[in-house]
Amino acid sequence: MKQILNHARIVLADRVIDNGALQIDIETGLIVAIHEHALPDGEDLAGALLLPGLVEIHTDNLEKHLMPRNGVLWPALPAVITHDAQCVAAGITTVLDALSVGDLEGDSVRLDTLHSAFAAINQGMDEGALRAEHFFHLRCELAYPKLMDELLPLIGHPAVKLVSVMDHTPGQRQYRDLEQYKKYYGKKKVGWSEDTFLAAVEERKTKQAQYAGRHKQAAVEMARARGIALASHDDTDEAHIEEALRDGVAISEFPTTLEAAAAAKRHGLATVMGAPNAVRGGSHSGNVAALELAHQGLLDILSSDYVPASLLHGAWLLHTQAGWSLPRAVAAVSRNPARSVGLADRGDIAVGQRADLVAMTTLGDVPLVRHVWNQGRRVF
Repeated sequence: MKQILNHARIVLADRVIDNGALQIDIETGLIVAIHEHALPDGEDLAGALLLPGLVEIHTDNLEKHLMPRNGVLWPALPAVITHDAQCVAAGITTVLDALSVGDLEGDSVRLDTLHSAFAAINQGMDEGALRAEHFFHLRCELAYPKLMDELLPLIGHPAVKLVSVMDHTPGQRQYRDLEQYKKYYGKKKVGWSEDTFLAAVEERKTKQAQYAGRHKQAAVEMARARGIALASHDDTDEAHIEEALRDGVAISEFPTTLEAAAAAKRHGLATVMGAPNAVRGGSHSGNVAALELAHQGLLDILSSDYVPASLLHGAWLLHTQAGWSLPRAVAAVSRNPARSVGLADRGDIAVGQRADLVAMTTLGDVPLVRHVWNQGRRVF
């Protein structure tokens, strides 16, 4: 059975068709024809932009549904279903749920819910309860003492598409500025005095020295042996990029400085920045701004991180504020992230690609998701 989406502004990889039509095969879930002009029949999209479904490779949005209020854990499967619906409503049809394997915080939703969330996502996919397609991004906290115990049962799953190695030890990378670290984590540790803060910093540095090096080597080797894409995290300088290259990393997530992003570009790494950074006009941690990297040509991929709705909004800002063409801006949230993790069947509107699609209009400067299709099936 065929379906026609008509009177749409279709965003292709290299241009925009102003008033075209798209033909979908419902049985295969694929795009079978693209027409340069409107057809006599079909669903009228009334001039809406038609984009490929958005691809999210790093979102920890699920965490806020697993713990909707501090100290309150929510059942995993309902949390996953709600998170999935929020992603789809934002135009995201492919989700790499970023699950943190380990945490430097002793009392953490990440530690409490890792395995239950992993199981619930798989259950939702297996039973057809989810509207987007979900994969996994395993975020390895290198200084966490029990990292290997937590990682081993997960990394062999076929839905694991990305492994990142991260080190949130204070005094380097994202938290090279201890005052920023204190400001951020002080909100969670209300009782921190200057002495207890400094003691926590020293404790985390000790764990880093004891565990981070060997954990990174083991995690990298496990990912490479399974053909899983590797990402570095919070690169700060050229030395971090060189380290990532030695590890076989292909993606630099959230570089914190212009220097690191420029080095990543020179060495052919795909650079990911947070869409919330773009929407807010800067980093909440005081690091380099996403739009600054976009203006410098040092940005390849946006990630919604902790706000699903920021992904499309961020891409729109790449177009309206950074001066990117619409196809280039859309590629940063569709084709580029898909290809970075080995997904070649989505991310473009092209014949033979999955019919993962988003119809959008705008309200002033804000993009509005009107409809979403996953493999030709209307899911929003």
